[in-house]
Amino acid sequence: MLHAVGIGSQVVANGELWSLVVLPQSAAAATSHLRGYERENPPKRRVLARPEQMHPRPWIGPAVYFLVMVLIAWLAGHRTFATNWLAAGVLDTAVVRGGEFWRTVTALTLHFDVAHLLSNLGFGAFFGWLASQLLGPGVAFGGAVAAATLANAFNASVQPANHVSAGASTMVFALLGLLAAYAWRRRADSGERWAYRWAPLIAGVFLLGFTGVGGENTDVLAHLTGFSTGAATGWWLGRLRRIPGPGIQWLTGLASLAAIAGAWALALNLGA
Repeated sequence: MLHAVGIGSQVVANGELWSLVVLPQSAAAATSHLRGYERENPPKRRVLARPEQMHPRPWIGPAVYFLVMVLIAWLAGHRTFATNWLAAGVLDTAVVRGGEFWRTVTALTLHFDVAHLLSNLGFGAFFGWLASQLLGPGVAFGGAVAAATLANAFNASVQPANHVSAGASTMVFALLGLLAAYAWRRRADSGERWAYRWAPLIAGVFLLGFTGVGGENTDVLAHLTGFSTGAATGWWLGRLRRIPGPGIQWLTGLASLAAIAGAWALALNLGA
């Protein structure tokens, strides 16, 4: 830049630093030009005001998720309490509208076959591990359960009366939406170009389209609403300045487990 305005200069080593050297009579003009250049050309990349942290034990969330899904699958397979768990817990639209709202939770833990279960175990554990790194296991899975429950409630209100569905895929896509929107909001003030800021959300939508809208028996609306409610949750959580502490992690994690246990107690009529 200095050469362009006719000021000679040279960069020389000065120990571990580098110095820009000009003639004494050109020092004032060179300083003025350099300051003007900095004002007119601010750096595009700024250091994030909120550097990302990683939770030290993100495996806890996926591990608990895995255990809960497998345990309920085993109990349902053995018809524990002499009850047909699938009939008692699926998201039956007509029955939910009749007042059995706990099915919006129990349906998240049921699967129609082993392949269905294994698919949701794999994707859920992977997305859950990523979300647990950023938010902690309790907050990540607590937010996903809440978002997926809301998605199921919406589905029950708009689907035909004969619609029946089940599966953790709604929660899996809630985790994906949570991840995408959380990362998107965290990059919003990075000073980067729009492509960098929007990349997480675009990637999330791409994954939703690639994995969530194919297959003859795929409940597309459940996947879309799960992703949407998860994205809303992730956007809201993006305002946090740091990963919530152990107290919040335990509170949200245990609250989500209590919601699942309570919903199944109602579904199986255990209090009668």
